[in-house]
Amino acid sequence: MKVGLLTREYPPDVYGGAGVHVEFLARELRSLTDLDVHCWGEGAADGLVRHSACPALDGANDALRTFSVDLTMAAALADRDLIHSHTWYTSLAGHVGKLLHGIPHVMTSHSLEPLRPWKAEQLGGGYALSCWAERTAAEAADAVIAVSGAMRDDILACYPAVDPAKVHVVHNGIDTELYRPDPGTDVLERLGVDPGRPYVLFVGRITRQKGVPHLLRAARKLDPGIQLVLCAGAPDTPGIDLEFRTLFEELGRSRAGVRWIPEMLPRPQVVQLLTHAAVFVCPSVYEPLGIVNLEAMACGTAVVASRVGGIPEVVRDGATGVLVPYDETDPEGFERQLGLLLNEVATDPERAAAMGAAGRDRALGEFGWGAVARRTVEVYEKILHADR
Repeated sequence: MKVGLLTREYPPDVYGGAGVHVEFLARELRSLTDLDVHCWGEGAADGLVRHSACPALDGANDALRTFSVDLTMAAALADRDLIHSHTWYTSLAGHVGKLLHGIPHVMTSHSLEPLRPWKAEQLGGGYALSCWAERTAAEAADAVIAVSGAMRDDILACYPAVDPAKVHVVHNGIDTELYRPDPGTDVLERLGVDPGRPYVLFVGRITRQKGVPHLLRAARKLDPGIQLVLCAGAPDTPGIDLEFRTLFEELGRSRAGVRWIPEMLPRPQVVQLLTHAAVFVCPSVYEPLGIVNLEAMACGTAVVASRVGGIPEVVRDGATGVLVPYDETDPEGFERQLGLLLNEVATDPERAAAMGAAGRDRALGEFGWGAVARRTVEVYEKILHADR
């Protein structure tokens, strides 16, 4: 089976959960299929082709530049039996490739454009184009893979023309050998994090979706003995960047132990930070699954997260962490409860340790990438056999 896997992100250029998903899925699929990966960037290697935007569109809206990459991807898929696209950045390539070459298209939805209206800040009129591309591809795809049950519900609600029988749930996974407790503290010390004091850790992009401003306001209520460590970068827009910086500076003036790490750290350094955190926090307002919660759990760390999207399918409330109800009409209530629960877990090391151990067990038992790849190939085979 010759598969063309389409993605914007691929190592070494991985900045979000979708990129992590594709990295590890591709690793497992290579032993199960004849795989070519098509991604953004320059150059090529065995089984990997990188594509760049048309130079004539330099300075144009990012959605148009994305579509130019999609067209070069579609043109390169003639020898494949099946196309598998990830995110709206490549969904149009999958759709055009399906039409051009007469081969099936599987589309994995890691998030949905209609549920991320704040992206209009980032893309302007391109947001209408990204929504159009995603809808068109989803409605015509031979199969749509949702990364959680909640995501499947969202797909069918946003795109009622999609046949429910074509939407399959295949959860994200985690490599529990790469993400495992690291007893060392050298990274913490180099980054200025005191290993002798508990800290709350956030890892993610500075976006509306990830809820970082909510966390910074909630952190005003943290016990003075608790540190806050923010591995936060890649702001979507100048506006969200300014809001983040303003809230961070205000928090830093009112309390000690607030540390911002804006650069993208190598994975082993993130693993050490995750391992020693008293609690990992995920304050997202929208999250189809939240792979970063799996990463924290695999490192044996308790999680406090928003009760949104697919997060409850990963974090078991009261067992591997605590879930905070989110109501967009009451942001202050969410922030107040978030701060309260972070305090409760971070100041109770026995409870946090028990949750962390349960999280590690859950990651080991239910979210291995080998199983994710096998379930993905089952979707491929079902489509290919149906076409015969």
